[in-house]
Amino acid sequence: METGFVAALGAWRTQEGPLSRSLSTAVREAVADGRLPAGTRLPSERELARALRISRGTVVTALTLLRDDGWLHTRHGSGSVVRLPARLTERTTPWSLDRGGASGADLDLTLAVTAAPHEAYLAALARAAERSAALLVDSGVATAGLPRLRELLADRYTRSGLATRPEQILVTSGAQAALTLLLDHLHTDRRAPVAVESPAYPGALAVLRGRRARLLPVPVAADTGWDTERLADAVRRGRPRLAYLVPDFHNPTGAHMDGPTRRALAELADRHELTLLADETMRDLDLRTPPGTEPHLSGRHVIQIGSASKTLWSGLRVGWIRAGADLVRQLRRNPLQAQLSPPPLEQLIATELLGDGLAALLADRRERLRAQRDHLTSLLAATGWTYAVPDGGLTVWLRLPGPVSASGLAARAARHGLAVTPGPLFAADRTTLSRHLRLPFTATPDTLTRAVRILRECAATEGERDRAAQG
Repeated sequence: METGFVAALGAWRTQEGPLSRSLSTAVREAVADGRLPAGTRLPSERELARALRISRGTVVTALTLLRDDGWLHTRHGSGSVVRLPARLTERTTPWSLDRGGASGADLDLTLAVTAAPHEAYLAALARAAERSAALLVDSGVATAGLPRLRELLADRYTRSGLATRPEQILVTSGAQAALTLLLDHLHTDRRAPVAVESPAYPGALAVLRGRRARLLPVPVAADTGWDTERLADAVRRGRPRLAYLVPDFHNPTGAHMDGPTRRALAELADRHELTLLADETMRDLDLRTPPGTEPHLSGRHVIQIGSASKTLWSGLRVGWIRAGADLVRQLRRNPLQAQLSPPPLEQLIATELLGDGLAALLADRRERLRAQRDHLTSLLAATGWTYAVPDGGLTVWLRLPGPVSASGLAARAARHGLAVTPGPLFAADRTTLSRHLRLPFTATPDTLTRAVRILRECAATEGERDRAAQG
């Protein structure tokens, strides 16, 4: 054990500063990147001192630093085990985004994603592993989904007012996989455009562009929502056969479709033989108190897309399609379906998380997100920028004043260590929405405070520069 522990620490002695602090930093980083799994029991202080060739006093000081910072738990008579601190496991934003994430910036607000519900996920993983024996004697080839998961999802739809049978559910490896499969099957006439919201979720736009779909943008606003007359006019003029919509806490605006608008769109779809792909991945992130009871966007020409990625964790690649049983059977015959199906163990984990404990898990997640949304909007209230407080979802859609360009502001913020996403990324034509910015409130209050401060400073500099250029 001593040899493995020492190897996991790497070249810790090369760090500057006292040996005790270098050792505590090396242990913390080894736990964070998985070289030392959480729960690993440490050798005794005397054994560590001998293996590391340092004094016992140095070891005691390093372990005290780790214990005080939450990375080590010691029980009298049982020794010490390493762990992740509560400040990392009891949060709604991935820790990596506070460290720059994939962007390489100091603060990354480009992704509207949540961290896993740590304890609940580990417990679900353990239960799924215990129940996986029967899977291991099966073929493991892709199916429409594990029977229990399809039953659970069908029951959730039925209890929320949309009667559903398990054979109407097709499990996929996420919402984008569901959209990819549906487009491959339904978007057969490349001359017909696909109607999309403006702004729209960039992941969906990427899938649509990958299919070489012509995009027909239809405006949606954070405060007023969907304009059914303009959508109807676009359908009459453009004659799309498909439309992709996010009716529940739209990404990025946070708009939420009311009941009359849902009925009007279902009727429009029936009149024009228009298939509506309703992305419901944000539906459970209702931050109203109590949560609302709006019906699903549904009808003869409506297909629902769901996912566990926004509600639970992006790393849980489990989504689903709810459609007519005949369409599900047709999709099963598509060769792409096997490639877009999640592994059985992932489905078992999803089954555990979406079961009886989901209500409590969602209540806790909503409470945390609500507090972070309110913190962000209180910071923005002092800026003079325009926005609507969303009733749910994960983001605030911000309109910048006068001469300030969102792309220019994002570029300037990046030079100050903050990565944000400007509006044109959400535009079907990649050029409009130049005054808009999306800000996720999944980050911690401290991160949000730092981010808004940087944005305000950069916006002031950008505005002064533009005014000077015009003058």
